[in-house]
Amino acid sequence: MTQGTDTIDYAAIYRGVRQRVSDLVRDLPGTDLAREVPATPGWSVQDVVAHLAGVTADSVEGNTEGLASDAWTAAQVDARRGRSIAELLEEWDRCSGLVEPAIADLPGLIRIMLLTDAANHEHDIRGALGQAGARDSDVINFAFNGVAPALGAQQGELGALRIVHDAGEMVIGEGDPTATLTTTRFEVVRAAVGRRSPDQIAAWNWDGQPRPEVMVFSMFAPGRSEPLVE
Repeated sequence: MTQGTDTIDYAAIYRGVRQRVSDLVRDLPGTDLAREVPATPGWSVQDVVAHLAGVTADSVEGNTEGLASDAWTAAQVDARRGRSIAELLEEWDRCSGLVEPAIADLPGLIRIMLLTDAANHEHDIRGALGQAGARDSDVINFAFNGVAPALGAQQGELGALRIVHDAGEMVIGEGDPTATLTTTRFEVVRAAVGRRSPDQIAAWNWDGQPRPEVMVFSMFAPGRSEPLVE
């Protein structure tokens, strides 16, 4: 069951991600900041932070051409080469002061994209550093409630899917459920944006036919070729 949008403090949800990530990376040595992030090949921990800062900076500056494309995100990282982690966090904090109060006024899809992106990058960084945590946070709850119904549109002729998760259950898709998946909201959110391989998704707790091909958004399909264990 999703929350009513008038009960959600979007600014606080985003701020929570920013504060947790900042606390994780602020005092890291250079060797840890340079670690490659398995969930985002080619990016280091510091590159992911640069992207997060860049999203808010581009939002403030109105630089939204190519929003969420590979070119848009790569430009954010490239533009911040050579900056210190302290400089990146200062920019992210400063720009977020303008972005966070405006999240509630964004179109629903853009709001879901922004918060789901931030949620996943928090856990990309956590995975690279071996610092698991916050898997039942308010941003994971929000992201799940945003992405799961969208995944429902991909179920097609397979029929509706009942997801029994760590905080309740949700039926996605049209009609009566023809299968049940028991997992966590965290796993659904990670899989939806390509952070799980088809084999990992197929190995989840399914009652009925496994559906790895429809648990990943088409822009990220078919997901990872190698499993990402977190």
